[in-house]
Amino acid sequence: MEAPTTSPAPTPPSASARRDLTALPKAHLHLHFTGSMRHSTLVELAKERGVHLPDALVEDWPPRLRATDERGWFRFQRLYDIARSVLQTPEDMRRLLRETAEDEAAEGSGWLEIQVDPSGYASKFGGLTPTVELVLDAARAAEEATGVGIGVVVAANRTRHPLDAKTLARLAVRYAGRGVVGFGLSNDERRGRAYDFEGAFRIARRGGLLSVPHGGELLGPASVRECLDNLEADRIGHGVRAVEDPRLLERVVERGVTLEVCPASNVSLGVAPTAARVPVRTLFEAGARIALGADDPLLFGSRLARQYELARTEHGFTDEELAELARQSIRGSSAPEGTRRRLLADVDAWLGTPAAG
Repeated sequence: MEAPTTSPAPTPPSASARRDLTALPKAHLHLHFTGSMRHSTLVELAKERGVHLPDALVEDWPPRLRATDERGWFRFQRLYDIARSVLQTPEDMRRLLRETAEDEAAEGSGWLEIQVDPSGYASKFGGLTPTVELVLDAARAAEEATGVGIGVVVAANRTRHPLDAKTLARLAVRYAGRGVVGFGLSNDERRGRAYDFEGAFRIARRGGLLSVPHGGELLGPASVRECLDNLEADRIGHGVRAVEDPRLLERVVERGVTLEVCPASNVSLGVAPTAARVPVRTLFEAGARIALGADDPLLFGSRLARQYELARTEHGFTDEELAELARQSIRGSSAPEGTRRRLLADVDAWLGTPAAG
């Protein structure tokens, strides 16, 4: 697979002119539930639960990954499933969300939208509905403890039947306005086309939820196009392959769709050979709205602020441009209007502080 092309990055600003990126207020719109777990928590819970972790999740962490072929994706998914297996009690779920919110606060995130497929936990927690209620309860407790606002995105799995997705969409709509803010579609693009899930997304949109499917990561522009045309996406998880079709990119810009770009993830999974080849600058200069995301820090080894650091060091983003990326993440979120106004004002305040020298 050819990596997305990107225009040459301008010379990065002097280190003496840089502000602290962990202090930059931002929203985090692309984070998966299990993948948000701290590595230390994974190791601790595995020991307590008697779950054997492979070397890739212990001594060789973060694992070396590549998902551009079926075997590589299978290995990635296997590691993910092993990590999920340590979450066995309601307190484990509450701990994960509390620690995730603490980490988000430390990274400068004032609003988080975390994506979960309740099907992966339903057998442990009494079914789909009790699982969603557990996650929402844990999110409320984490909000109160940290001050980070949290919205939940219920995600369907591309590798499962579209009827399962409709079941999840109806469930998600039941909790719209009570913590669920969007409906997503994840897992391997090559095994489930977006148009197969049009019915589920229609249910979600009619119920007032954002349409936030993954697309344009492991497959090219056609995957992004299906998200636009069939799922009427408000945001697209990744979407970087849109740069391969200039007309499609123009449509993304014209429709104001936010792309949840995850630089470290793209490199780890082989979507791009280096962070410099993830087309952040190309997308930004084309006028696309971008929300940088960490995807799965547990497997990729870096959290949100690191993605902004990569934009700075690999693509030459100035503090003013980084602030605009933060604004785009906030505007692309489902955060309440008061939260948006506060965070946007805080971004301006960040720019008003002296740069470190």
